[in-house]
Amino acid sequence: MNRTIAAIATPPGEGGIAVVRISGRQAHEIASKVFQPVSKSRTLQQAKGYTALFGHFVWQGKVCDELVALSFRAPHSYTGEDIVELSCHGGVAAPMLLLQACIESGASPAGAGEFTRRAFENGRISLTQAEAVMDLIGATGRQSAAVAVSALEGALAKRITALRTQLTALAGHLAAWVDFPEEDVPELEQQTLESTLNGCISQLQQMIQGYGAGAVLRRGVDTAIVGSPNVGKSTLLNLLSGFERAIVTPIAGTTRDVVEQQVQVGQVRLNLFDTAGLRETDDIVEAEGIRRSYAQMERAGLILAVYDANRELCEQDIILAQKCENRPALAILNKSDLEKQFDKEKIAPYFREVIEISAKDDSFLPHITNTIETLLGVSAIDPDAGMLASQRQLEAAIRAVEALQDAANARQQGFDLDAVGVCVDDALHALYELTGEEASEAIVDEVFSKFCVGK
Repeated sequence: MNRTIAAIATPPGEGGIAVVRISGRQAHEIASKVFQPVSKSRTLQQAKGYTALFGHFVWQGKVCDELVALSFRAPHSYTGEDIVELSCHGGVAAPMLLLQACIESGASPAGAGEFTRRAFENGRISLTQAEAVMDLIGATGRQSAAVAVSALEGALAKRITALRTQLTALAGHLAAWVDFPEEDVPELEQQTLESTLNGCISQLQQMIQGYGAGAVLRRGVDTAIVGSPNVGKSTLLNLLSGFERAIVTPIAGTTRDVVEQQVQVGQVRLNLFDTAGLRETDDIVEAEGIRRSYAQMERAGLILAVYDANRELCEQDIILAQKCENRPALAILNKSDLEKQFDKEKIAPYFREVIEISAKDDSFLPHITNTIETLLGVSAIDPDAGMLASQRQLEAAIRAVEALQDAANARQQGFDLDAVGVCVDDALHALYELTGEEASEAIVDEVFSKFCVGK
């Protein structure tokens, strides 16, 4: 924490500006060695927090670029330390030269996520808020960004804190009754105990159940487009992509391998995999493509099973439907603009939803989008509710629920209240770990290892 660190805080490549961030006790001193203000009336070292100065990047006696220097003073900064952000012209050469000059002037290169880690270690943000920073950076839609902003503003931390307050009061009462019997501490009423435990369990289970939909918003979902040959799988891929990503012909078996494309469909990022048509074949190459189709289908988090509405139902159609049973799968009856011969009632029991479209007509896209969002549960997400945002948080919440269920079972099975108190304490430890207040160094290291340098 004694080092003053520096890094480029903007993505590499062409752009209007790039930002080099410097944080630490010597931030203003180091920045002053590379920044020369146009106005001689005040220096960067004299600048107050939340002020900006215009000047030049001067290095080795040469003017290298124009700069805007933003000054932030501890503790009212992102990291809780003194910060200077130097904005230069974008691209690769100018920011790299500026960073090199800052390092040669005394700064140390920042590690991945080190700015945000300092914010966490200085008490500016919780661990859940730190994780929200990366979610916001990676957000691909308005709803995923809204969920991340909600977590960044502390919605999840506040929700967990409210649960901890209830459990801390409960644990305190149990400890007082067990440890100080001579003080005539009233025994906790069974109804009050059960109400508190069940209420906390219910809230945590609600958060756990919402994790899957939240994860879809944050990371997207691998989606397999499957079906028999020539039913319109590639046409559907092109419709969702917005351009001709896959070759479309009337010849069955055109797609021999898995074709990949990442698209944004409404609020969800779909990692689409257009697979080879499923059928019996003696063609070695096509057979390998079909094997890969089934493998991709097994790995998928969403299955779009495409059927030809202009064709009668066959055995292969039923086999595909059966493989989709109890999976997040949507049946799409394509070619609805033609005469309908397909009996959708025979496949409907195996799918969450069956819709009819024409993949050649982009007016069906909103219907597909709404159905996918509903099927994946993202349409029902409340961004302000405070959602679990990582596998680490999910595991901590599950441990808390298990401990509270053990507490409830212990009392029902006739164990003393001290046994109940031990279980409640275990739940509290799990919740403190979730927010980062009792997280081990290894857990903190793991969280920040996923960050980019400069954040």
